[in-house]
Amino acid sequence: MRIGIIAPPWTPIPPLLYGGIELVVDQLARGLQDAGHDVLLFATGDSTCPVPTQWVLPTAEGMRIGMVVPELRHVIHAYDAVADCDVVHDHTMMGPFYCERFPELPVATTIHGPFNEELSDLYRITADRVPIVAISQAQRRAAPDIPIARVIHHGVDASHFPFGDGGGDADGPYVVFLGRMADDKGAHRAIEIARKAGIRILLAAKMREPWEMRYFTDKVEPLLGDDAHYLGEVSHERKLELLAGASALLFPIRWNEPFGMVMIEAMACGTPVLAFPEGAAPEVVDDGRTGFLCGDEAAMVDAITRLPELNRSDCRAAVEGYFSTERMVAEHIELFESMLA
Repeated sequence: MRIGIIAPPWTPIPPLLYGGIELVVDQLARGLQDAGHDVLLFATGDSTCPVPTQWVLPTAEGMRIGMVVPELRHVIHAYDAVADCDVVHDHTMMGPFYCERFPELPVATTIHGPFNEELSDLYRITADRVPIVAISQAQRRAAPDIPIARVIHHGVDASHFPFGDGGGDADGPYVVFLGRMADDKGAHRAIEIARKAGIRILLAAKMREPWEMRYFTDKVEPLLGDDAHYLGEVSHERKLELLAGASALLFPIRWNEPFGMVMIEAMACGTPVLAFPEGAAPEVVDDGRTGFLCGDEAAMVDAITRLPELNRSDCRAAVEGYFSTERMVAEHIELFESMLA
């Protein structure tokens, strides 16, 4: 098949810093090409994914993220580029609406965010024309009236991740928090949990938006100290280094997280995940094998003391197995073939 992939215009493919969607797009593009398909990626000009790529925006529009004009311009040029593809996989917001100008072109889209009221209204009116891929059962359950073509969990190539022994760094062992500075992600909860467990915590998180900065100032910064360090928004390479050295990833979310890429990135490094059983976490964490699902903060404190019960090789094996790029790619190919049939 000749497969067109349309990435969002906000971050290069693959991402240099924070960017779960962009990491997934990168893994899909590489994996589909490795599987023998002819891939055309429409992204931004600073993307380095090693597949044929076209673009109209020379650099990612991170400073204008979510704005209509740059995304619509990106989408218009994208559909001109992929018009002769057999099938298109669109990861933008505007694309599923604009693609109606190409009625003979099979298009599928993945929803990467939560099915909140706004997004549900949008996807409800496109689902009959553009098959929707959900990324977890938890995400799908939030909008039972919207037709979903497939639920396809994310995957990564474990060979691109260093397997770590969790031995910490020069200052000793630590747990890690990686994500975004937002109350529902729970950086402040992670600090309090680590402190009660008597272990150092390193935090790396995206903090660009005004509300992210307010959350940091109000709830996270007052908790920092010798045992809790905020490292800023780190590079992909530094992220992998942090994960490989960590005793565990703390994932104390309090919302319906659609997936949580950082969980399988941690597992690929051999690092177990301690999470609350919310969102997709129960679909990702094999309780007692690749981490612990904790009912509350006290249970997560206790889980830190139980980390020696886990085998880091089991975490890696879960990514080499089910949460692999190969499985994710194979399920997308099945969907694309069914669309063409």
